[in-house]
Formats: sequence, structure tokens, C-alpha cells
Amino acid sequence: MKRTGRSMLGLVGAFTMSLGLLGGASVLDPAPAAADSCYTWGETLSQGDSGSDVRRLQVRVAGWAAYGDPVNIDGVYGPETANAVERFQSGYGLTVDGIAGPETYGQIYDLQDADCTPAHFAYSEFTSGDGSGFSGGNTSTSNVRTNVLRNMWKLEAMRHKLGDSPLYVSSGFRSVSYNDAVGGAPNSKHTYGQAADLTGAHSLCDLARAARSSGFNGIIGPGAAGHNDHTHLDTRSGRYWNAPNCF
Repeated sequence: MKRTGRSMLGLVGAFTMSLGLLGGASVLDPAPAAADSCYTWGETLSQGDSGSDVRRLQVRVAGWAAYGDPVNIDGVYGPETANAVERFQSGYGLTVDGIAGPETYGQIYDLQDADCTPAHFAYSEFTSGDGSGFSGGNTSTSNVRTNVLRNMWKLEAMRHKLGDSPLYVSSGFRSVSYNDAVGGAPNSKHTYGQAADLTGAHSLCDLARAARSSGFNGIIGPGAAGHNDHTHLDTRSGRYWNAPNCF
């Protein structure tokens, strides 16, 4: 979905709370003078830093993870985060140094809309198909929104890696009742806002392959029962990749 015409939901305060604003890192270098309407970093970040600024950064570079090694959103700027920042920088033609400073923040601001979503995705694409929005799941509405936002940033990275052509979400969050109605797996990641099913112009296998280095530990695609018409991606603690026709 393109930035033009996207609806702004005015939920900046809610996402500020859901992503955490406690703590912070020491100020080293100033960020660009132009403030971002979602969030503006006030310091350069590098390995050894920690706090909410790091956590917010991790959300936005999580789609630039190593192959099969998702970025932990833990607020600690270690080698894993530095490497993800380097891949983000390389992917957008920036100076590659693994340090998050004005140039890196400027690229994030260019991608980020006022409700903290990335440029090419909107919350409306992920609401439950029964009209219940983000309620009725297996976790609170605020947790669902946080999980959906994190997956959106991973999908933004995937989109860029696949040539900046659109990705189409056929199913995002599902209420428990809607998940049951469509035959979803019990305790599905969809009911936590941690999953997205994709269809569209890219081959389903291309989507599955790209997801392996975009921070998704759950990948189910062509060749797996019930998944020959979409590729399922999710965030989970352990790896489960099942797309026999792709890899």
C-alpha cells in the first residue's frame, strides 16, 4: 500500500506507551533538526547503548536480520543490532558503519508515518476479518497493536528487498472467534497479531525465501498443507520453516 492516501489513525500516544519510553541513552551527537511526527531520536546510538531509544530502533531494523536470526527487541545495542543497522544502511545506500546517527534516522523518518507505521503498510490491512478490529484475540488490544507494528516493519524491509513492489496482506490479526470460523490453528499466531498471510504479484516461494532473512521465525508456504495459495509469516520464539516446494 502506498503512502499516498493512507489513513492516519492518531494513535501516537498509544504506540509511544506500547513501545516503551522508560530509560534512555546518553546524548552523543544531535539527530537531524527536523522532528519526526512519530518519534525523534536525540542521540547517536552504537554498540553498548541501551534503553527505549534502542528498542525503537530495533523495531525499525528488525526486518534486516541475519538469515534465520531475528533481531531481539530488548533495548540492548549489541552486535546483532549493529549488524541489522549495517544491512539497513546498505539496503538504502547509506554509509555503512553500524552506528545509528542522523543519516540513518533520516532514512527511518522518510519511511515512517505519523502513526509510527512504515510507509507502505497501514493498520487497516491487519484488522480482523469479522470487523472486530484488534479486539477479541488471545492477548490485549494494545499487545496486538504492538505486535502488528513490529511485523509491519519487517514486511517493509521485505518489500524493499523484493524491488519495492507491493506486498498484499490477505490475513493479519484474527479474533479468536474469527480464527475458529476460518479454520485457523488453535492458539494461532494470528490471534496475537504476530502473523500475516501474503499473496500477490511475487511468487509465494519468493515471499517465503525473502522472509528467512527478514526476521520471521515462522514461515509456512507452498507444499505445506493448506498453504498453496498464500505464504504465512509469523514471529515466534523458535524456528518453524515449512515450505517444501520452496526450500
